[in-house]
Amino acid sequence: MRVVLFGATGMVGHGVLTALLEDPAITGVVSVSRRLTGRSHPKLREIQHRDFTDYRTLDAEFAGAHATLFCLGTPSAGKTEPEYTRITRDYAVAAATAALRGNPESLFAYVSANRADSTRRTMWIRVKGRAEESLAAVHPRAYFVRPGFIRPCRGARPSTRAQRAVYAVLTPCYPLLKRLFPTGVTTTDAIAYTMLELIHAPETVPRKLDNTLINEIAHRGAARVTSGRRPRSRN
Repeated sequence: MRVVLFGATGMVGHGVLTALLEDPAITGVVSVSRRLTGRSHPKLREIQHRDFTDYRTLDAEFAGAHATLFCLGTPSAGKTEPEYTRITRDYAVAAATAALRGNPESLFAYVSANRADSTRRTMWIRVKGRAEESLAAVHPRAYFVRPGFIRPCRGARPSTRAQRAVYAVLTPCYPLLKRLFPTGVTTTDAIAYTMLELIHAPETVPRKLDNTLINEIAHRGAARVTSGRRPRSRN
């Protein structure tokens, strides 16, 4: 199976890419981003792309992909709602449209946010909710991964200096946060392994996955990697 991955240079995308490269059932990963990851692997091919509202030059990549995983994101701080919407919703909708055009049987997974809701007053939660609604209308096999606080694992780290400063304070508190708010925290590894399970067995995975489901389903995805078992592919 081949996968198109957006956002591999980000914290969540780093974890997802690591899991994809570990999984023997994944035969190829095409990373689409503005900058290269700096990683080298026989299964990885990187494409530097500039216009994230137009993917016509990537039609062949989508046509050969079993799944498209959209982990691209940006902090909302300092951005107007139209600016944040363009990156958070419009880029994703363009990718989902291209993925469906390339392979109508493919699936599309979008990293959203905990409690995403288009009716909420908080801007970034509202925009994430609108993005989910738009993607569900565009792609019939769209899935939404909705993490809360995410602990970075295995070299993953936030992409901006401000985020890294926040995580430097919060990450040591992860054990306490997990104990106090077990449904509010997860890890980059858990998100990544949930993505693997989604790719291999989408019929067993709900369309919307909160932290509780992410943490539960991740064990199944991790087992696929450690066992080296090749699940049956629809393509």
